[in-house]
Amino acid sequence: MSDLGAGFGYLMKGQRWVAQHGRWFGFGLLPGLVTLVVYAGALIGLGYGADDLVGWATPFADDWSSPWQGLLRTGLTALVFVFGLFLAVITFTAVTLLVGQPFYESLSEEVDRSEGGEVPESGLPLWRELWISARDSVRILLRVALYGIILFACGFIPVVGQTVVPAIGFCVSGFFLAEELTAVALQRRGMVLKDRLVLLRGRRLLALGFGVPLVLAFLIPVVAVFLMPGAVAGATLLARDLVDPDPDTEPRPATAAGGDVPPAPRAWSA
Repeated sequence: MSDLGAGFGYLMKGQRWVAQHGRWFGFGLLPGLVTLVVYAGALIGLGYGADDLVGWATPFADDWSSPWQGLLRTGLTALVFVFGLFLAVITFTAVTLLVGQPFYESLSEEVDRSEGGEVPESGLPLWRELWISARDSVRILLRVALYGIILFACGFIPVVGQTVVPAIGFCVSGFFLAEELTAVALQRRGMVLKDRLVLLRGRRLLALGFGVPLVLAFLIPVVAVFLMPGAVAGATLLARDLVDPDPDTEPRPATAAGGDVPPAPRAWSA
């Protein structure tokens, strides 16, 4: 359980880092502001249109008497909006990181530089980094969508669907949010998506301690924008210690089981 507290500690360290480096905090705000405007419009549209969508999808309930029709459609409308919010929380980070790739790469490198030691660089052109980030984000989103569908279906289970399922949903969101954020630093260290997932699964509680509080905070859209620079900084600090716990040794990617990952050239293949 100590890993939960340690994960939250990295989140706080990241926020302190950007607070002490005000220029980088402002620099890291820009991508989040752009993404926020787009997502706010999408969620407002979903809020206004969810009831119409549910009404269209449940024609069989048109002749139901009160209160059964209202209970069914109100419950489904709430589930649709929660599902949309669930996807928004996950995709917000992916889209923001994609939009802000140059910004967050620079911020992450500065965190590495300020902490001392080698500052890994991918050595790839920007277009190639964007392609890799977009490809990995799609793979993560497909996983999230699968979990989202399963959890959405489980939401109809009485009691469990209103208590256990939301808690599991936050944990799923937190884990993949941690993966998206640490990817900025781990990609520069030559780690492919598969190896990053293995690394984080080996320290699942650490990832949840970092990611779940962010998911809860990101439910407030404006908060997400202001926390993103510190989240990237904290994820970089977390990635540094996951890959190379001893600061006196040269950074070296390692899997969660302690073995070496494939060399960097493979990381950029396919």
